[in-house]
Amino acid sequence: MVETIGQVAQEAGDTDRIIEKHKGDKAALIQILLEIQRENRWLPRDVLMSVCKKLGVPISRAYRIATFYKAFSLTPQGRHQVSVCTGTACHVRGAPRLLDRVASALNINPGETSPDWRFTLETVNCVGCCALGPVIVVDGDYHGNPTPKEVERIIDSCD
Repeated sequence: MVETIGQVAQEAGDTDRIIEKHKGDKAALIQILLEIQRENRWLPRDVLMSVCKKLGVPISRAYRIATFYKAFSLTPQGRHQVSVCTGTACHVRGAPRLLDRVASALNINPGETSPDWRFTLETVNCVGCCALGPVIVVDGDYHGNPTPKEVERIIDSCD
């Protein structure tokens, strides 16, 4: 998250480095945005505008990409991404209860980020592990049918 002038300068330097890595190629816009997203955990408007200016592409193209693909966020995200699958198989196997447990443990609702920027909670339609349902995914690690104690352990294991 950008909070100080020093961080703004650092972020601008990181963006320039990423663009240079791709030789300023307009065709690499998605990859450039993915790398910026990975480093910042979101795509700030000023960064999008800077990238578009340097690549010579309209800002509308960057916004189309950023709003189409689930990998991008236009709002700040927590250090840990927590996803609860609410697909049909997970739903019938208890996803609503799991989501309630996770939201209660994190003290945030789906679509929110904790005030300390530690966690972002989201629901997803399917993670492709239907036989394990309900499933929680934390930073890319899949956990099938966790008990309430396991939910606490999973969350506590995040730095």
